[in-house]
Amino acid sequence: MSPRPAPRRANPNGRPSRGGGRPGPTGGARRAPSREKEGLGGEQVEGRHAVLELLKARRRQIQRIYVADAQDPSDILDAIELEAQRQRVPVQVVSMARLDREARTEGHQGVIAIASRLQTVGLETLLQHDRPFLLVCDGVTDPRNLGAMLRSADGAGVTGVVVPRHRAARISPTVTKTAAGAIEYLTFCDVGGIPAAIDQLNKAGVLTVGLAGESKDSLYDLDLGSVPVALIVGGEEKGLAALTRKRCGAVVSIPQLGKISSLNAGVAVSVAAFEVARQRRLRR
Repeated sequence: MSPRPAPRRANPNGRPSRGGGRPGPTGGARRAPSREKEGLGGEQVEGRHAVLELLKARRRQIQRIYVADAQDPSDILDAIELEAQRQRVPVQVVSMARLDREARTEGHQGVIAIASRLQTVGLETLLQHDRPFLLVCDGVTDPRNLGAMLRSADGAGVTGVVVPRHRAARISPTVTKTAAGAIEYLTFCDVGGIPAAIDQLNKAGVLTVGLAGESKDSLYDLDLGSVPVALIVGGEEKGLAALTRKRCGAVVSIPQLGKISSLNAGVAVSVAAFEVARQRRLRR
């Protein structure tokens, strides 16, 4: 990769350009609203891997990509600009200081993309999969935990993610950055209430497995490879809500040998999700 050239003015036809004046019509990169009350979110994507996967997935419309000038040569930055050119996505070079002001994470890595909001489907759509493997997030509010869960979910082959519409983290730039692009490949369903959604999953024959560190029952004693499965994780502080816990077909913990009483919620989901993936692979 050759050194990045000095910024130039954006092409008047809006085609991708490595140079370019000020971002957006108001002189600053367009910032997503601080917290929109409707929708799942995901409009502002920050970080090199997250932006590249946004481009590669081709599931959402991308309005513009902002790249900071004077960055060291990077293969991934070259890949972002090449893929943006292929898809005719405008690329605008701005100062690092301006990008710092517009970023909503601490590690934007010199790249921000503005895209259409993530779309959701109904729970019935998730249940149409041959063997549903779902992640149900019950009141997860920490964006980094949620991002880590989504990254693990994609890696383990989760076929759908169920999230509540209220009292939970949206897909913010922090979630997107932590997930490192995984959100572009997951299918999301937002529901009015998690307990009602679990009732629907139970009726559909899905094994609903709640994760609770204090449970005496082990995750490893369950048959997770031959049936549809939904892993259910609660909030970071209080865990599974009482109504959610009552509806779970099983409530289990992950056995531990150390002194710490419970795993971080994101780590617990990762362990449980890959246990499901392991058992499913054995049953092929």
